[in-house]
Amino acid sequence: MIFRRRAKQAHQQARPYSAQHEFFLSTLFQTADPARSRIPQILGCGIALVCLVWVLRDFHLIQLLREIANVDWKWVVAGMTFDVLSYGAQAVRWEFLLRPFGKVRLTRSVRAVYSGLFANLVFPLRPGEFLRSNLLSASEGISLGRVLGSIGVERLIDLVIATASLAVASLVVDLPRRFNRIADILGVVTLVVLAIIVALIFYLELRMGNEPPPDLAPRGFRAKALGALSVLHAIGTAPSFYPALFTSLFIPFFQILGLWAMMQSYGLHLNFLTAVVVLLIINLGVSLPNAPANVGAYQFFCVLGLSVFQVDKTTATCFSIFAFLALTFPFIFLGFAALLKIGLSLRSLR
Repeated sequence: MIFRRRAKQAHQQARPYSAQHEFFLSTLFQTADPARSRIPQILGCGIALVCLVWVLRDFHLIQLLREIANVDWKWVVAGMTFDVLSYGAQAVRWEFLLRPFGKVRLTRSVRAVYSGLFANLVFPLRPGEFLRSNLLSASEGISLGRVLGSIGVERLIDLVIATASLAVASLVVDLPRRFNRIADILGVVTLVVLAIIVALIFYLELRMGNEPPPDLAPRGFRAKALGALSVLHAIGTAPSFYPALFTSLFIPFFQILGLWAMMQSYGLHLNFLTAVVVLLIINLGVSLPNAPANVGAYQFFCVLGLSVFQVDKTTATCFSIFAFLALTFPFIFLGFAALLKIGLSLRSLR
């Protein structure tokens, strides 16, 4: 009897990675408080609806079908490939950022990223960041707080790169005065945030030295803030932070190449810096509370970005719909395949 019990326990401990994940996530979401406020969802869908109404006022289906018939599909495939590669680079960067806390398998990092993208396509308010954090935390044995801290570092790096790119573009491209003002404000905000974070890292360096942050569950606001700063300190002072910074340059570069290739395929023969500005405007816009897959906001800010370069609204509207569909299509299959590989069902994902 004892041997049977031990064999049963050993069999349960040897469950496959997929079953452990589905059990973990189903338990997590079943025990969550169901009485969540729907105000953010309503706000995000409301913003998306307003954006769609404004964009579709000048939409002509016949013109869209006529222009799609003349699309150069070799450029479309190239644009899709570059966009997929950008998120592969994001998975590589994530693996570098988490090295101070343990070895992360790149294959699982890639699956978590594409699974998060699929969640963003299906659900409003971009819950994919939290989903991919839970997946990687459960699979690699790293605390959820540290994984979420690494995503915060990702957003900070992206903000710095976006600000620098916008500053360079504003010097080379003739932008309207309001966009130059936005670039100046964004630059000042970024410098202030960086100064505060560098000061905090320096403070923790003096206080902690080279001691690793304790892996404890912090209680209280002060303890949680110190825990978050300790994670930031560990990531920012690790040798793997520098290859993570280098890898970060490829993420927007591939995304810009993807959007630029879509412009070439559609017959919008705009230069590379134009794609830089349009992508920055799109990324800033879709960071607001949003509908699933950024529907509405993507089209609105794409049209807004193209209007800076005197592209007429009807053509810009048709292109925004075409580019959105073409660049979203690969992630439907890649994200769903990643979920199947992990072993998550749509029910547990919800």
